[in-house]
Amino acid sequence: MSSEASSSRSASGSPAPSGSGESSRSRSASPFNPSAPEPSTSNKTFEDLGISKELCQACKSLGFKKPTDIQIESIPPALEGKDIIGLAQTGSGKTAAFTLPILQSLWENPQPFFALVMAPTRELAYQISQQVTSLGSGIGVRAATIVGGMDMMSQSIALSKRPHVIVATPGRLMDHLENTKGFSLKNLKYLVMDEADRLLDMDFGPIIDKILKVIPKERNTYLFSATMTTKVAKLQRASLNKPVRVEVSSKYSTVETLLQHYLLLPLKSKDSHLIYLTNELSSSSMIIFTRTVNDSQRLSIILRRLGFPAIPLHGQMSQSMRLASLNKFKSGGRSILVATDVASRGLDIPLVDLVINYDMPTNSKDYVHRVGRTARAGRSGKSITLVTQYDVEILQRIESHIGKKMVSFDVDKEAVNVLNDTVNKANREAALEMRESGTGGAGGKRGRDNGQGHGKRGLDDDRDRDDDSYQAGIPQKKGKHQGKVNGNGRSNKFSNAGKKQRR
Repeated sequence: MSSEASSSRSASGSPAPSGSGESSRSRSASPFNPSAPEPSTSNKTFEDLGISKELCQACKSLGFKKPTDIQIESIPPALEGKDIIGLAQTGSGKTAAFTLPILQSLWENPQPFFALVMAPTRELAYQISQQVTSLGSGIGVRAATIVGGMDMMSQSIALSKRPHVIVATPGRLMDHLENTKGFSLKNLKYLVMDEADRLLDMDFGPIIDKILKVIPKERNTYLFSATMTTKVAKLQRASLNKPVRVEVSSKYSTVETLLQHYLLLPLKSKDSHLIYLTNELSSSSMIIFTRTVNDSQRLSIILRRLGFPAIPLHGQMSQSMRLASLNKFKSGGRSILVATDVASRGLDIPLVDLVINYDMPTNSKDYVHRVGRTARAGRSGKSITLVTQYDVEILQRIESHIGKKMVSFDVDKEAVNVLNDTVNKANREAALEMRESGTGGAGGKRGRDNGQGHGKRGLDDDRDRDDDSYQAGIPQKKGKHQGKVNGNGRSNKFSNAGKKQRR
């Protein structure tokens, strides 16, 4: 099932399929905020849910004043030892929803390799790991983050210290299970699959199947997903035992404090319009979303050459560079982040004033995740989506899905035309720079990791599918056998290659 199909089904409000023996605890939250935890209307506290004093204090220190709906519904059955299926969007507070019961159980029965959390992207894995460490700081919890693009030996050393919680992307975790001596998950007590729909969209399925075979069947399993796709339902039946189902939203929507605009323009002047917007709104902290690595790299160079403090973020950068870019943007060192969808899902980036969709997202679900990077926690925000003559149908589909009409954004067309020569010159210079450095351009060296500090494995992270060449269908020269890009924005050629690599 495609992402578009699954998200449309979710939007309709029809019940998602459930496995046998599954009980239901549904709670509607409307309007649902996909970007920041929505305060519950309940007066319950974390103590009322059965959370220990030590962990309640940790919640208080992190600013969690009271539990969100997903936490209220999922924590009590989790503390009773039941498996959980949580259907909730990014930003609903689900990380704490699965972390708190695990940490409480760990406090009562401390042991290494107690829990495993699998996430679809490296940045999300780091974010989850940070929250696990923060919530568990009062009880001495040790967490290890195992993702591709980083040094295998350093990760092996971290695993040799026998952490309590492992947060990982599936591909790199499988590498360690097969190649790191002494590392085993045979005593694992908890398994969490976060953003399960995204995990399976990225074709991690065969690797997850392998991991499920080498961990104990007697365990607690929490599966969190934005939508109950057929793949997720199949995974649920294979890995959960009489789960409690928790659902806090049945529809993707955007928050009321977000002003949503579109800008209709001809494809040939797309770059000039982007530079015009960047200049007019230069006082804003902004994320510019592109579909491909090539455009992320190219636009960040163009912006820098024209005097704007821009920095790229995409899957072909080394993991250390990706984290550095993210940290510079979060700290205010750069006010413009030019990113692929690596940054669209799950990341908590505070104080983003503006989201610009340079490329239309491939489906409505991705649109909601992208614009959810702004207007967080009750603050206002703005999004502008660039719409060419080829994107009108997608725009209408997104508007229908979110139940809102976007407002046209007015620009000074003469001012845009004046920018054409300057932007074209910067574009040529950016193309030359990319060819010389071998980064991001079609047909050039991939530039991923560049072999710096990661050893041979860093150059060939076959199993870590957190890679924009797969997520975004980057145009690369493959001769007459170049695969076509399918409806999810992926290249069939890449899909087939990935399957061969995993075999």
